[in-house]
Amino acid sequence: MKRALVGGYELDDDPGRIDRAAVHAYVGGESYWAKGRPRDVMDGMIERADRVVGLYAADGSQVGFSRTVDAADAGLVYLADVYVLEPHRGSGLGVALVRFTVQEGPFAGRRWILHTADAHALYAKFGFGPGERLLERPAGGA
Repeated sequence: MKRALVGGYELDDDPGRIDRAAVHAYVGGESYWAKGRPRDVMDGMIERADRVVGLYAADGSQVGFSRTVDAADAGLVYLADVYVLEPHRGSGLGVALVRFTVQEGPFAGRRWILHTADAHALYAKFGFGPGERLLERPAGGA
């Protein structure tokens, strides 16, 4: 599924179009949540994802991404690795990316979870908020 956006941007959930090098450069190289993630690990996560969405500029370069994992046995969907590159922020592209991923995809009617340290206001627009029952055990144990 594709969606044209203002300014020549486009959202597309075709996994074959994802620029894995670009995703790894940001997620594994710059992000606060997965800096240092090896390329082969990132590639495997993309391959196993139930949906990936790329955000593309008018020139076709990938400038954003989201990854969705369906944990059907747990009754929820996990949103991960969402980003828009800095030069493309501030014009609603992040909102469009999350809307397309969460509300316009095959998992729109499901319960979603995510982890974020800095984008609470963005996700609140889509009904994300503190859970009453969600507990987290960080990697590495207690």
